[in-house]
Amino acid sequence: MTAKAKRKEPEIIFREGKPAAVILDIDDYQEMLERLEDAEDLKILAEMRQKLLKFKRLEDFLAEAAQN
Repeated sequence: MTAKAKRKEPEIIFREGKPAAVILDIDDYQEMLERLEDAEDLKILAEMRQKLLKFKRLEDFLAEAAQN
């Protein structure tokens, strides 16, 4: 039996007739977290691409780094 076949469907916990929590398979949860991180990274990348690029000479960069 494969790992996918062993997975359970999410279980929804209700309080006062309203959904309050979800019980997920740990692998599904970790995959969901990874996808969220990827989506956040893509958003940051899109924002970075909107900014103008600023280039420094290598010598200037190294001199600044040596001061810090």
